[in-house]
Amino acid sequence: MIFVVLSRFRRKPTKDMLNQSSKLAEQMTKEGIKLLGLYWTLGRYDSVAIMEGPDEKAAMKAVLRWGDLESTETLVAVSREEAIKLVE
Repeated sequence: MIFVVLSRFRRKPTKDMLNQSSKLAEQMTKEGIKLLGLYWTLGRYDSVAIMEGPDEKAAMKAVLRWGDLESTETLVAVSREEAIKLVE
């Protein structure tokens, strides 16, 4: 499954915060979540992450760890090809 995670920093990013975030990402990878892309953005959200995982529970477990650093909104994504198959 593909997940799009929209995030806002809870405070100004610091090098310590970025190091902590990297450790969380390593732990997430060990648990079967693959980070496909991570982008810092301008506008309503500070960052967007694209991740792949086995199910919603694994994604939720991974995203909840960032609660002290970021507020998040997570979306489930379906490829265009898969979505077209659903159209009757």
